[in-house]
Amino acid sequence: MANLSIPQSFLGRSDLLLEDRLNHASLIDAGRCCEAKMKRYCHLDTDAVDSKIAGASARRKMVFTDGVFSMDGDQAPVARLQEICQRHQALLVVDDAHGFGVLGPRGAGLLEQEGLRPTGNLLMIGTFGKAVGSFGAFVAGDQIYIESLIQFARTYIYTTALPPSVVAATRAAIAVIQSQPQLRENLRRNVERFRTPVVQTGLPLMDSQTPIQPIVLGSETAALQASQFLKDNGIWVTAIRPPTVPVGSSRLRITLSAAHSADDIDRLVAILGCETMSRIAGEKQ
Repeated sequence: MANLSIPQSFLGRSDLLLEDRLNHASLIDAGRCCEAKMKRYCHLDTDAVDSKIAGASARRKMVFTDGVFSMDGDQAPVARLQEICQRHQALLVVDDAHGFGVLGPRGAGLLEQEGLRPTGNLLMIGTFGKAVGSFGAFVAGDQIYIESLIQFARTYIYTTALPPSVVAATRAAIAVIQSQPQLRENLRRNVERFRTPVVQTGLPLMDSQTPIQPIVLGSETAALQASQFLKDNGIWVTAIRPPTVPVGSSRLRITLSAAHSADDIDRLVAILGCETMSRIAGEKQ
């Protein structure tokens, strides 16, 4: 709902919205539901963004992107995107659902990691339903944008406020994120402990440095078989299939957390490296 509110509040019929082709469905739907003309650019292609903005005659221009992409685990080049948007007087909006609470020295997300803040031509959207573990979302930016959303964001105005218990839980979780950086360090070590041996197995692990670690098996059958095999061995990993991902890129979407122990990681790696998993991965079609 927060994602829906941004283009609807700031863009009209004579405006342009650019979106990464691999954006989350909520961002894509936000573009389809607003009055602006929406164009999608190839994943992480900043040259395409620059070209499309420079060649547009739109009154207002906006670039809408995930921070950490939910199915691939890679990260948007936010510093480069902000530079392009500043040069062309466009608004950059980053949905950092999978970065907030995880990335950055204080857990403030991808923007903090890259030395940026949600100010000027940059807005940040975050969710409380991922690392925070509660419910709801927020938009961070300069006061003029926030006040505009309070007045014009229909998904904010015409809905029920969060229950006080949820707000209290969110505040408590954010305090933990700010005061316990060792949790993020544990998570970083878990990612490294997982990736190093899995890369050596030859499994098609994507190049992600975030807790989202996809193994692309290709066919839906292989992904389902691998997921069931892991479940039979006491490990829950979801098989992701079309239409969530393109045909031919079905995958295991492994998500690590700070709560996983070294033994948990080692057991997962051992199961992934066994002969049965190698056979499943080899039967891509």
